[in-house]
Amino acid sequence: MKTSSKTKIITTSSLLIAMATVLSFIKVWNMPWGGSVTLMSMVPITVISFKYGVRRGLFCGFVYSLIQLAIGIAVDGLLGWGLTAGMLASCVFLDYIFAFTILGIAGIFVKKGLWGIISGSALAVFLRFCSHVLSGVYVFASAGKLWDGFETSNTWLYSIVYNGVYMLPELILTVLGIYILFKAPKTAEFLLKE
Repeated sequence: MKTSSKTKIITTSSLLIAMATVLSFIKVWNMPWGGSVTLMSMVPITVISFKYGVRRGLFCGFVYSLIQLAIGIAVDGLLGWGLTAGMLASCVFLDYIFAFTILGIAGIFVKKGLWGIISGSALAVFLRFCSHVLSGVYVFASAGKLWDGFETSNTWLYSIVYNGVYMLPELILTVLGIYILFKAPKTAEFLLKE
């Protein structure tokens, strides 16, 4: 690979990671105990995976996860949540490292055209959702009252509902953003060519 081509890939990937980070601060809705609906913050990471492949997508997703972890520590006060060392390590892995790295898998079906791109995006967001659900069950042992009239002692149900409330809109917004970007042939060609 030529040096200019490597430089272009690194620059484009860096700009898309920066865009994802900025979009992560634009919150449509915040959940009370973590999680939020953002303005399509996952779309730039998925574009990296479509454009440069799953391996680079996973790497850039990992870099993005470290940025989100730093934001979690600095802005959300992650270290002050009173978690034990094991719980903290599990939370860092499930809610940050794995949850954001896995977004890089979005390009897995890119050769199948628009529906492959949408399917890959949906799969990536779904796997992120699964990671948050596991964190809710195993790290936080989430159970209790969600809203008026909804109470459960089932940690799985609680975690699925709690995380689903913000991850389903995230999924819809991400797929909608991807659809809009890639529906136009010229935009799709521009975003997919190296």
